[in-house]
Amino acid sequence: MDIKNDNLPKADFRALIPLCVFFLLYIVTYFLTGDLSKIPVSISFLLTSVTAILLSRGKISTRINIFCKGAANNTIMLMIVIFILAGAFAGTAKAMGAVDATVNMILYLLPQNMIPASIFIAACFISMAMGTSTGTIAALTPIAAGISSQIDIHLAAMVAIVIGGAMFGDNLSFISDTTIVATRTQEIKMKDKFKVNVRIVLPVAILVTLIYIYQGYGLTGEISHSEIAWIKVIPYIVVLATALMGINVVVVLLLGVLLSGIIGLLSTDFTVWNWMEAANRGIINDMGELIIVSLMAGGLFEVIRYNGGINWLIEKLTKKVKSKRKAEGSIAALTCFTNLCTANNTIALIITGPIAKDISDKFHIDRRRTASLLDTFSCFTQGIIPYGAQLLIASGIAGINPVEIIPYLYYSFLIGLAAIAAIIFQYPKKYTEEKQTKIKSNQ
Repeated sequence: MDIKNDNLPKADFRALIPLCVFFLLYIVTYFLTGDLSKIPVSISFLLTSVTAILLSRGKISTRINIFCKGAANNTIMLMIVIFILAGAFAGTAKAMGAVDATVNMILYLLPQNMIPASIFIAACFISMAMGTSTGTIAALTPIAAGISSQIDIHLAAMVAIVIGGAMFGDNLSFISDTTIVATRTQEIKMKDKFKVNVRIVLPVAILVTLIYIYQGYGLTGEISHSEIAWIKVIPYIVVLATALMGINVVVVLLLGVLLSGIIGLLSTDFTVWNWMEAANRGIINDMGELIIVSLMAGGLFEVIRYNGGINWLIEKLTKKVKSKRKAEGSIAALTCFTNLCTANNTIALIITGPIAKDISDKFHIDRRRTASLLDTFSCFTQGIIPYGAQLLIASGIAGINPVEIIPYLYYSFLIGLAAIAAIIFQYPKKYTEEKQTKIKSNQ
């Protein structure tokens, strides 16, 4: 988040007290209620931000100005613009029927005698198109549960298939919250992060698909689906194609909003007013809290940086680190720990992204690689914790305990192993510091 190390005060651990307060809020909430969602993320960041301002040095007006400077930096503002457009696109596409059309298309096209693999691939594609794992899980879990009741597949296993595919798409999608935060905090292009990311997770997705094909061999049954409105799938296909072409994400999302709205107007009883209402609902309901949190996080980290907290944390994290491998390992560990504490992979990246950027600069790690590791480890952690939104939504819809799902989460566990292997073997080797320098100079 545009954190610089120039002219910083001496490293001081006391500047990190607000972060301790942040984690303490969640720990206390969990012990008192057993439910981390009882404390809204916006409230925890508000309390943490107030603590940071109160504990900072200087006049109160100076402290507030420092906070506002961090909240309004270019990276934060661009992230918010992207969040707004992503919310408008998701809201419009859902309201005009694109989500249902995409689900029906996938279920129609994929082989019926390979049901587990078909559901996994469907979840992968839909999550990449929608940019949300929770939305994909909400859309596909009822279908998976219905299939489980018709054929000989354990309900928890079917739900785990949906979660795995949803996390694959969330990790690679150009419009997911995690991709936006990971790339903007590292100041790189989304397509560059995608090129690194896909080399790590695609082999895992292929392996998991083969496992599901083997498990589904010999199963019989028909997957029911409604009539397919093919034209409504076009916005998702266009967004994926244009994003892969390297077109600016703001342009991509604007195109998605326009296409979704126009196709909705042409194909259903969808009106201009419905379009406006759907876009507004997507922005406010789906992205409102994330926008507020992003602003407060930007201000919070600027105050911590100003007081020497970031420098102290980096010094401690990298004190015994002498290689890129260990530096990348520290980034991975910090991401997983933060995700475990917050139960939200986007928030975990907002917190760890700026720190990871400084560690990357110190050890000359390609920022494309850093963004990929941040996103992958956050998706790995989020995909296995029983108190995270993904498992809670899926288990709630299916009517089972989230802990029952964990043993079947093949994809989530394997991407964690793949990311660790990528650090140990420094894979993919193609992405060197020299190439990153060239990319940065062209931006």
